Amino acid sequence: MDSLQSIVIAILEGLTEFLPISSTAHMKIANPILHVQQNAFTDMFEVVIQLAAILSVVTVYWQKFFDFKKIKFYTKLIVAVVPALVFGILLKKHIDAALDNLTFIAGVMIGGGIILLFIDKLFTKTIIQDDDKITYPKAFVIGCFQVLSIVFPGLSRSAATIIGGMQQKLSRKLAAEFSFFLAVPTMVAASAKSLLDACKKNYFTINHISQEQSETVKPHLKEIFSKQNLSDLFNQHNLQTFAIGCIIAYIVALLSIRFMIGYLQKHGFKIFGWYRIALGLTVLVLIYFGYLK
Repeated sequence: MDSLQSIVIAILEGLTEFLPISSTAHMKIANPILHVQQNAFTDMFEVVIQLAAILSVVTVYWQKFFDFKKIKFYTKLIVAVVPALVFGILLKKHIDAALDNLTFIAGVMIGGGIILLFIDKLFTKTIIQDDDKITYPKAFVIGCFQVLSIVFPGLSRSAATIIGGMQQKLSRKLAAEFSFFLAVPTMVAASAKSLLDACKKNYFTINHISQEQSETVKPHLKEIFSKQNLSDLFNQHNLQTFAIGCIIAYIVALLSIRFMIGYLQKHGFKIFGWYRIALGLTVLVLIYFGYLK
């Protein structure tokens, strides 16, 4: 991954993580266009900049996150994140297959965009303006909406949870803020799971092969994985790329959060719906003509 690729990916992550347009879809679309080769470093880079973007939520709402007197705030987030953790484990094979299917992601982008065109008219009666009034059942239901973004990559985690919040009578502003709060434990857990899966995959690949294959296959595999050891992964170029990507993703995400809150209160979701539809159709056309695979 060169500097230009890392900067573009970091900007996309920071910009789309908290907008209802799916950061996952943008990553999957951008990688082949930018000719980013998927390897140990690029996989870790995408995880690290995601965490950097999430850190912007803690920065913007630091008084809320570090008010340890309000234990209910943390327990509500735990209740809301449980469905995603459970279904993320149970549906891992489906999720991995869907993430590799760009046509499926583009279709979900279009479908989600159509929903956003009408969402403001569906939920017009908002009762809850304060997060203290979000009950545990409501937090759980919002968490169940988050599961939809896991089952349907490209739907957008923020879109699903904001819609879930509005369905539970939260105002647009509060629904967006709770979605941002929920992103922190969700993405930390998802990132940890991704790193753990990568470690397990390497371990089982090397250590669980047949005795007959051990003399020929195992040395070859160890040679492959030795190229991805820590000294190579964290060389000077990669460390600089990590640093630049994190800083850019963090700053852009800060701006994205502030924009999202202000824009939603005044204008709603329609512009995001049209954008999703346009991007999804563009991707399908590019796939049809062979420019994307």
